[in-house]
Amino acid sequence: MQHPDVIVVGAGFTGLSAALELAELGHTVRLLERDSEVGGLAGSFTVGDRRLERFYHHWFASDEEMLRLCARLGIAGLMEPHLTRTGMYYANSVYRLSKPLDLLRFAPLPLRDRLRLGLLTVRAQRVRDWRLLEHRTAEEWLVSLGGRRVYEVVWRPLLEGKFGDHAAEVGATWMWTKLHLRGGSRTRSGSETLYYLRGGSDALLTALRKRLADHGVDIRTDTAVRSVVTDGRRVTGVRTADGELHSARQVLLTVAPALAAGMLEDQSDTHPSVPPLLRQLRRIRYLANICLVLENNRRLSDTYWLNVNDPSFPYVGVIEHTNMDDPARYGGRHIAYLSKYLPADAELYRMDDAQVFEHSLPHLQRMFPGFDRTWVDAYHVWRAEHAQPVITPGYTRIMPPVQSRVTGLYLAGMAQVFPEDRGTNYAVRDGRRAGRLIADRLRTEPGGRRNSPEDSPARLRGPHA
Repeated sequence: MQHPDVIVVGAGFTGLSAALELAELGHTVRLLERDSEVGGLAGSFTVGDRRLERFYHHWFASDEEMLRLCARLGIAGLMEPHLTRTGMYYANSVYRLSKPLDLLRFAPLPLRDRLRLGLLTVRAQRVRDWRLLEHRTAEEWLVSLGGRRVYEVVWRPLLEGKFGDHAAEVGATWMWTKLHLRGGSRTRSGSETLYYLRGGSDALLTALRKRLADHGVDIRTDTAVRSVVTDGRRVTGVRTADGELHSARQVLLTVAPALAAGMLEDQSDTHPSVPPLLRQLRRIRYLANICLVLENNRRLSDTYWLNVNDPSFPYVGVIEHTNMDDPARYGGRHIAYLSKYLPADAELYRMDDAQVFEHSLPHLQRMFPGFDRTWVDAYHVWRAEHAQPVITPGYTRIMPPVQSRVTGLYLAGMAQVFPEDRGTNYAVRDGRRAGRLIADRLRTEPGGRRNSPEDSPARLRGPHA
């Protein structure tokens, strides 16, 4: 295609879903991705003869958009349920927190506060409208629900482990979303059921990329976008790092706000709506993530998700993937993710891979007394500079709209899934919404194309599988 109807920048699940929506509605799409493969944070690497996400993934029963996408692509049978165990590492001990009775055995809290902790989730789930909480911090709300001691033992370490110096600023809506999500994934007995694709996200991305190709979507990886181009009135396209101009009258940016701001800087003197948009984008703060992935010859524990409530431990979570998925699928290897959110200039983030591994070993030995480095057959270190937006009270006042005031420019990404937190399910949902919005604008703008699904490249070529 010479000049597509829409250019989508970023091939994570938001960009891929938007491209599919647009293509199925009959519009031509070019998808530009700076990495060598699609998927964003759901991108994979090889373990044995399997592909595995660089950053841990699972889905909840409430993740309806992801379940619908799998059905749409004919791979619904790959989505498998798993009963999982959750725990907490506190004061050099691991406590199971998978079922209600586990709370009664949680020794770090007196019995009265254990009951308060159990009631806290029930009280949180009675809140139906997140707008009632948007003016409050997570600390204020959690203390009001469960008391100060419960907050100091359970919630403060988790918030500080996740958000570091920003912990006191985190909004109550962020925590409300987490409590609702986890509560909805539990059985009546309190056990948690999570879902994972046989073959991982790579199986989904393979099917999705094929469907996009069937619809004629032009996917270009290893193509970094340097700037958005306007004529002073509207968007006219984007320019890539190698200087090539890709023309289009509609552009969707699905990258982090800081990256989107960088792509718009050149237009700050050209289009009057760009400077206020830049200010809005730059108000949203992000944390990076570092993930140490271990390929072990035995498992660390029988827990899938271990929250770490110890500020001296360098990670906020230990996620043992093969306590959910079968290790036989990875050549008998036991896969563990050690995850930490942190500023991109933090010491751990700036270490090289070998330094990260060596730095982590004594902490693992403290957490799991029998652990030895001989357990580790291989390790991998993955980094993402823009992994977690910092959600603050009043976040809706700074969250950019999908349709900007620069005609033809749209933005959709993890900073805009509010009140939900980041996740592939919401990426798919918001990508589809953005695609439908852009298709509507293409139908109604003067001189715009008025395609129907029957005009799509796939329809012109015939049916696809």
